[in-house]
Amino acid sequence: MADKTFQQITQQEAKRLMDTATDFVIVDAREEEEFIYGHIPDAVCMPHLETEELAPTVLPDKNQMILIYCRSGRRSKIAAQVLVDMGYTDVREFGGIIDWPYEKEV
Repeated sequence: MADKTFQQITQQEAKRLMDTATDFVIVDAREEEEFIYGHIPDAVCMPHLETEELAPTVLPDKNQMILIYCRSGRRSKIAAQVLVDMGYTDVREFGGIIDWPYEKEV
């Protein structure tokens, strides 16, 4: 059996889920300094290098849908795989905010 991995989705799919799903969390895998200059509304900042340390507190429900992004998609893919390896069951990575065509907030 193959190792478990996260689900790669498009930004359009992520936006559709944000608009229609009810039980999910949006995770920004960038550093706090990047997050404060603009992020997707309702996102929580969880820097990718701190995923293992912060996830149990920030993401207590391992079965909740997690939508994760960063600046370009590299760090969010790393963080997404860490979450899957920690036992999270519904991790969906959708790339970087530099390509996000929808609303952002500061």
